[in-house]
Amino acid sequence: MTKKLVAYFSATGTTARAAEEIASAVGADRMEIVPAQPYTAADLDWRNRASRSSAEMNDPACRPAMAGAPADLAGYRTVFVGFPVWWGTEPRIVDTFLERYDFAGKTLIPFATSGGSGIAGAERHLRECCPGAVWKKGGIVNVGAAAWAKNAGKE
Repeated sequence: MTKKLVAYFSATGTTARAAEEIASAVGADRMEIVPAQPYTAADLDWRNRASRSSAEMNDPACRPAMAGAPADLAGYRTVFVGFPVWWGTEPRIVDTFLERYDFAGKTLIPFATSGGSGIAGAERHLRECCPGAVWKKGGIVNVGAAAWAKNAGKE
């Protein structure tokens, strides 16, 4: 049996709840992707073009800093990568996470929470960000995260 990790970014707690459910279902450790500068409600106001999240998502090169020292991920073979869908893709801090570590040869399985967008745009971008990984099909897990996780990666 290989070690599994659920690494996730959650701005409001929704993705954190899904991550906890997934980790419990597959017997994985959890790691929260924490921004060095926490997001405020004003930062997350997608209707405000000047909000922090809007500015970050409008800049493809933006890589918000992560809090804390890098973790040792060497022992993990499978990593579930979770996030809320922002502007049809993953938040830029998830890109920071993927670029911070070496995922070459590891199996990565994306999952997301969303108010209406799918995960396809994020999946395309994630593969571009981290081409050395073995990417499996992801899913939106607003409900049923545990059931989804038990079948994830079996494509």
